[in-house]
Amino acid sequence: MHSLSRRVLISVALPLALFCGVMMWVLDSGFRELSARSLRGVLDAEMVSLIAAADPQPDGGYAPSPQSLDPRLARPRSGLYAAIRSDGPEWRSPSTAGRRVNFGPALRGGERRYSYDSFGHDRVAIENRAIEFVDSATGTARALTFSIAVSLSPYEEQLWSFRRALVGWFLGLMLLLLVTLAALLQWVLAPLRRLQREIHEVEEGRSTQLGVGYPREIAGVAGNLNTLLGSERRRVSRYRDTLGNLAHSLKTPLAVMRASLTAADSGPVLAAEIERMNGIIEHQLKRAAASGGGLLGQAPVEVGPLAVELRLALLKVYAGKDLSIELAVVGAASFTGDRSDLLELLGNLLDNACKWCRSRVLLSATIQTAAPPRQRLELTVEDDGPGISDADRERVLERGVRTDEKVPGHGLGLAMVRETVELYGGQLTLETSQLGGLCARVRLPGR
Repeated sequence: MHSLSRRVLISVALPLALFCGVMMWVLDSGFRELSARSLRGVLDAEMVSLIAAADPQPDGGYAPSPQSLDPRLARPRSGLYAAIRSDGPEWRSPSTAGRRVNFGPALRGGERRYSYDSFGHDRVAIENRAIEFVDSATGTARALTFSIAVSLSPYEEQLWSFRRALVGWFLGLMLLLLVTLAALLQWVLAPLRRLQREIHEVEEGRSTQLGVGYPREIAGVAGNLNTLLGSERRRVSRYRDTLGNLAHSLKTPLAVMRASLTAADSGPVLAAEIERMNGIIEHQLKRAAASGGGLLGQAPVEVGPLAVELRLALLKVYAGKDLSIELAVVGAASFTGDRSDLLELLGNLLDNACKWCRSRVLLSATIQTAAPPRQRLELTVEDDGPGISDADRERVLERGVRTDEKVPGHGLGLAMVRETVELYGGQLTLETSQLGGLCARVRLPGR
């Protein structure tokens, strides 16, 4: 999921980019309009100068005197071109030399026209104006068409230079605003990042509660979370104490009943039922006592020392069986939860492995950093026994199910393991071990 900072930056960047684009279009349109007006002003000024300088010629045409011409009209391909057309000879400025020019059709008296054309590879803006002169000697009227053309290259270069500067300034301004906004968000959202970090530390057992000094807007949230964590720890502790008292109260009457049984015919039946009741009570009490969600604020439990403790105990229990229990535990592997839960879980798995193995049991513990927080600790218990068939692997996880009735037990071990794993949000899978027997793979919260 995107972070709040990224969402705010994206939600601001899109309108900002749209605003900058509209502003660039408005400024570009204004600059183009201003350039067009300036260009027409140049054409009008040159046109007035050309009309004022036009004199009749002996051949019947009209032409300006060389001294009155704009110097650019006298220089070939200067970018400024002029012509005077009448019913007599046509005059063109020396600047048109070497170019194929077309000023457009002649106009009638009083007409005025602006247009755009190309003289070769040079785009030009053209102004044509028709003026009627009355010959004072003959009294006849003559229509003259005055034409001025200006190259658009300087204006287009100026326009593109303005556009490049405009884009550069707006991009720079937008980036500066986004960087400033990112810095402000970094500062404003720092308390939220601190809250996230402290919650993560509580989840991993590195801290028992959140810190203080939060801004007013989230101080209540942090305080309520601390209250919730404290009440949860007290509730779990009180719950365990109550269950322990209940277990002690139930076991004592059951023990008295077992000891008071006579050797009558009903004695073995009652003894079996009492044993079954005892197993069910132990199972339900241990299931209810599993902390599960109580891992918040729990100190991490190192797997290595606990595994060594279990290994020594099981070697004594199975002293009459020639077996070896091997440990392959990463030194830093820790379980984030209750120590008694891990002890019970590993004890059941190792006890089953020792019960069914031929001579070898292997316990491995690693940390999978890429896994979700509640499945980072991976525990595997393998043996070289007969294993469990694929058809029975789901069935043996149910309470009271056993694959071999000849082997002592209540069929509760794997069911208790599964339920404890589920309470912690972990995962339990039964696979075939490389040793030839069963491989029980458990994923639990850890670091």
